[in-house]
Amino acid sequence: MAVAVARAVLLPAARGRLTGFAERLRVRGAAGQSLYFGGNRLRSTQAATHVVLNVPETRVTCLENGLRVASEDSGLSTCTVGLWIDAGSRYENEKNNGTAHFLEHMAFKGTKKRSQLDLELEIENMGAHLNAYTSREQTVYYAKAFSKDLPRAVEILADIIQNSTLGEAEIERERGVILREMQEVETNLQEVVFDYLHATAYQNTALGRTILGPTENIKSINRKDLVDYITTHYKGPRIVLAAAGGVSHDELLELAKFHFGDSLSTHTGEIPALPPCRFTGSEIRVRDDKMPLAHLAIAVEAVGWAHPDTISLMVANTLIGNWDRSFGGGMNLSSKLAQLTCHGNLCHSFQSFNTSYTDTGLWGLYMVCEPATIADMLHIVQKEWMRLCTSVTESEVARAKNLLKTNMLLQLDGSTPICEDIGRQMLCYNRRIPIPELEARIDAVDAEVVREACTKYIYDKSPAVAAVGPIEQLPDFNRIRSNMCWLRD
Repeated sequence: MAVAVARAVLLPAARGRLTGFAERLRVRGAAGQSLYFGGNRLRSTQAATHVVLNVPETRVTCLENGLRVASEDSGLSTCTVGLWIDAGSRYENEKNNGTAHFLEHMAFKGTKKRSQLDLELEIENMGAHLNAYTSREQTVYYAKAFSKDLPRAVEILADIIQNSTLGEAEIERERGVILREMQEVETNLQEVVFDYLHATAYQNTALGRTILGPTENIKSINRKDLVDYITTHYKGPRIVLAAAGGVSHDELLELAKFHFGDSLSTHTGEIPALPPCRFTGSEIRVRDDKMPLAHLAIAVEAVGWAHPDTISLMVANTLIGNWDRSFGGGMNLSSKLAQLTCHGNLCHSFQSFNTSYTDTGLWGLYMVCEPATIADMLHIVQKEWMRLCTSVTESEVARAKNLLKTNMLLQLDGSTPICEDIGRQMLCYNRRIPIPELEARIDAVDAEVVREACTKYIYDKSPAVAAVGPIEQLPDFNRIRSNMCWLRD
């Protein structure tokens, strides 16, 4: 089982009518969706106007109970099928924080029909893989199997989310497993810094809490907490059954009706509204001079999945890029920040990120530095951010757009990432965005659009900062805040 911190996704787009720079020109996409693209800034519509050959259609059907069935049939001999559930740690409160992740662990510990051993043997005898992960807004259970075993895979997934026994002995055993997992996560400094970043950026809100939950909650979560979470959140309208590979949509639809058609409809009550999470410019510093390197993240508030500015911010994120000392290239690297970092030997690595949630997001940079170079590194990072707001060039933007489109396509290599893409997009936009539409939206971005978006979300905005390690040289927050407007060389 894997714990997945919500991460930057390369495929966000707005559902329905787009706004901003993408609101006037209407064209027809490859899969028949209505697309809207804007006026004089649309450089290229070829990608959206021709039918892409050899790209299978994503078919979507909604059951009467609200569960959506979505699939792409590529004719492979293997398939990936999974349940994407609109329920993660963001739907928890202080008392039950950690329940969604705890429940993910319990899903493989036996059902009314299968003991844990029976489940493991059945999966292994099929040559299949069964896995799950929890993020701040979603929980996912999925299986990889031969296409001929699709019915068994769907039946097993239905069994584990509807009929898990949640036995007391298994709960106690898994409690210890999760506590050990928490200790392992604490050794991953990048995850630690990002948890601190969320804690300070979204203070006293659900997004500010960790996915695993605090130790005291893990020690006290009981069977009733797990059952309550299932009955509250595992409802048809919040679940997508997604599949990719060698999958017949009609067969998948019949399987969904048989295994989920009646059971999920028995859930009653209102679906809880997503709790709002307000961003706060602030900082968390955890100084430890015994550590060899400083780990630092700085971010501003970005936008949610479906916001029209999300593509512009993704291009800006690609412009910043990432760098590691193991990279070749030196001063020939395309990223200006990488050139400056390499020239000044200012850090060991940096990684830009654009993490989106439903109604908010974090756009920023994570870096690993020597103690003596923290201030200089942060200085050039903020200087580069200001350059994006004022003087980024068309050639840079063109290169970043090509890289973004390449990354987008490379992430869809195999049935599992395609299945994940389908499930995530169905939860976020209630449709799967066709590749031509995404490419056309990226093509519609130019340097002026990037400057406008960066000015809107970065310039003169109060950032969130999280730093761990030997951080004595990290400038105070007021200085960091003042450098979000202009920088003196």
